[in-house]
Amino acid sequence: MTQTANPDRRRFFRQLLDGANPNAPQRAAWHRVPEVGAGDGDVLWSGWAGDGEVFVVGDEAMVLHFDGHADDQDRLWKPLDTPGNLPLHGIWGPSRDHLFAVGWMGCLLHFDGTRWQKLRGGVIDDEDQRFTACEENTPLFAIDGNADGHAWAVGDEGMILHYDGQAWQREDSPTRINLRAVGCTPGGRVFAAGGEGTVIRRDLDGSWEALDCPLGAGFQAMLVVDDDTLLLGGGRYFVDQGGFRGELVSYANGRFEAIDVDTPMPRLRSLRPYKDGVLIVGDRGYLFYLRDFLAQASPGGARAEKQQPRLYQLESNCHHDLMDIVPLTTGEALVVGDFGTIMTAAPDFIDALAPVAGGEAETPCWEAMDSPTDRQLWNLWETPQGVCYACGEAGTVMRLAADGDRWERLPAPTELNLHCVLDAGEGGLYAAGQFGQIFRFDGHEWQLHFDLHLDVTILSMWGTRPDSIFAVGDEGLILHFDGLGWKRLPSGTSSALYHLWGMDDEHLLAVGDFGLVLRYNGREWTDFAAGTENFLYGVWGDALDNIYTVGLSGTLAHFSGQRWQLMPIRVRDDLLSISGSAAAGVYAVGTHGCAVRRDGDEWRSDPTGTDLGLRSVLATRGGVVYAVGDQGTILRRP
Repeated sequence: MTQTANPDRRRFFRQLLDGANPNAPQRAAWHRVPEVGAGDGDVLWSGWAGDGEVFVVGDEAMVLHFDGHADDQDRLWKPLDTPGNLPLHGIWGPSRDHLFAVGWMGCLLHFDGTRWQKLRGGVIDDEDQRFTACEENTPLFAIDGNADGHAWAVGDEGMILHYDGQAWQREDSPTRINLRAVGCTPGGRVFAAGGEGTVIRRDLDGSWEALDCPLGAGFQAMLVVDDDTLLLGGGRYFVDQGGFRGELVSYANGRFEAIDVDTPMPRLRSLRPYKDGVLIVGDRGYLFYLRDFLAQASPGGARAEKQQPRLYQLESNCHHDLMDIVPLTTGEALVVGDFGTIMTAAPDFIDALAPVAGGEAETPCWEAMDSPTDRQLWNLWETPQGVCYACGEAGTVMRLAADGDRWERLPAPTELNLHCVLDAGEGGLYAAGQFGQIFRFDGHEWQLHFDLHLDVTILSMWGTRPDSIFAVGDEGLILHFDGLGWKRLPSGTSSALYHLWGMDDEHLLAVGDFGLVLRYNGREWTDFAAGTENFLYGVWGDALDNIYTVGLSGTLAHFSGQRWQLMPIRVRDDLLSISGSAAAGVYAVGTHGCAVRRDGDEWRSDPTGTDLGLRSVLATRGGVVYAVGDQGTILRRP
């Protein structure tokens, strides 16, 4: 894993602002949806989304349900009770209270909005308690339906089942080849596809016929464009390549044609319309965006000189097989797959799930305060007596006046950037930052208290009494002051540590690069992974079983005393700081003026009225919340 050496924290955070446009589908990076309850051994095969909810099906009859509300175990992706334990490969329904799921051994389940019931499949012999070799146990792999509420499911040996709105019945199939995809057209036709280039069509009279496809691809996926136009995806195993090679095939005007692309593809698993193009997923975490195909395939879309559709490989940050795409009503999508994978490219998963109701812009909850500086502000600190301090670039140190309405500058201890400030009571006021220097203010003047003599930046300090202060920073730096002198402690890492928080001298946490969390027990620092590889920039808690950490791309994780859980929130900006108090609640702030607050079990956006980056937040004991950041910004939330 590549480590990022970065003694200048300001430059590093500026780099974070230069991301790709999330509205450009060929550029947007995909990321995991937080707090999915599936484990590393679980395969998620398909999903359904509608009415602000998501259902995802997988192995062991798993059905995960997300509606934005946590259950009594604090799970947002809730596993639903299902009959049996057979893998579920596909799910479809006209509404959340009328869903069907199909899977192994002909398993077919129905959800009525309250519970799942078995309709057919999974027949077991009474004598030896094994699955019976019968037609009903033929595995099913795909399901799709139309606007009239009719549905079709397909599977091994050419199996086709039809739901006519009342019951499921088998239909005569023109093939014995295994079928892996099915799709309904707007005009009432149905197509199915499978191995050895098999494509069959159901006409309006209910009869199925095999189409003459000269290509021998093993079709796994199908996208219906109109009544006579398809895009098919799959792959074949090639001995000379030692694996599957993905293939794309179009069907239009009664003709099959391979789509040549320059990008090597693995076996393809699913195709769906996505942002004026086609989203494609496949094995080994491969994601593609196919542009121009829908425009050319649609009526009136043909050009005088035909162009090959352009294929873009997307950044997936995943190496697991991806099985299906779940379109969302907002135009965004989820991708599900092996190892409990659920991903999206949407900056905000919650907003992507259901469109936000229109209306006037929210009124900012924060108010701007006059600032005595235009320098970057990095950190806030409150003493037990309620005195608040801030620090930042070029030796900036400020103190909140007793009336709570003004910030006044203190003498600057240095011209270097100061990244943290701490008042240790009788020990005086400390400020630290670049080049490992720590300064102490006795109320009249500053003095250099410690010099590391290295180009390493101290990024955070914590302490509750004059003879026990901790500091962390770049390159795994950890320092401790025992009242007599500063001593460097072994951290076991060379990664940057951005923030430090503690309950007491024997319970501290430091967070940093690539999801790093270090825990101190009074004797040594040990790894305490938070379940993410995103950079973590802030940590706070009010008890050992109620701790939060925040970081890159809206990362927010909670420790309940047993385990870390990633929390879904409505922002994808980088969260740089978190703080809370009994009187104020819990708040986190970050880039582009982002702020969120905890509201019961949910996190809600908290409009600040600024687009400038916010680097630190302080929820005071008195209930007022302050945030500081770029260009000397100081905000107050009464």
